[in-house]
Amino acid sequence: MMLVLATSNKNKVKEFQKLVEDFSIEIKSLADFGPLPPVIEDGETFEENAYKKAHHTARVLGLPALADDSGLVVEALKGAPGVYSARYAGEGATDEENVDKLLGEMADVDSRRAYFQCVLSIAVPSGPALTYEGRCDGTITKEKRGTSGFGYDPVFLCDTFKKTFAELSMEEKNRVSHRGKALQEMQDEMDKVLKWLEIRLEEEKPEKPDHNQFMDNDWSDQ
Repeated sequence: MMLVLATSNKNKVKEFQKLVEDFSIEIKSLADFGPLPPVIEDGETFEENAYKKAHHTARVLGLPALADDSGLVVEALKGAPGVYSARYAGEGATDEENVDKLLGEMADVDSRRAYFQCVLSIAVPSGPALTYEGRCDGTITKEKRGTSGFGYDPVFLCDTFKKTFAELSMEEKNRVSHRGKALQEMQDEMDKVLKWLEIRLEEEKPEKPDHNQFMDNDWSDQ
């Protein structure tokens, strides 16, 4: 079964490939295809944006697609950066710029509780989708720590390990991360997911013409 991961982020692709390596699933990414029309991520929730990306990619490519929308939710900032996590410091902002803005906003804040939220959406071209969610709780550090990972990983102190995501190995991070938990939910139902995809994709195949109907007709007068 091939799934197109609706991202060009190499770090996300590596994480997903590692997480599904025990299953008969081939992961492709947008980088494996030519330029595609962009999807407008204007949803107000992670679930809305995940579905938008998954369905858009599936419809354009004619293949089942898996998308995730995830972000950092900081309680003291009333949920920010939330769905705007990737562009917190503006459109086209780098990870470093987003992290620097967050640290600036949190400079004089004592309550630093936060969590990462992830929603996975698996969609087929005609529209139906499956949804899985995961969450990881922690706190925002006052300075960057670690060199692994991406995004806000250097400033997110995971409750389980008492280390930032950027200080964890990929295996450690996948065990506790929001994305790892969401995918674990999906993994637990993988047999059902694959069956669902097979049924949906079979339903979407164009009907084959019934050649017998032509044999039943008398074409001698045509």
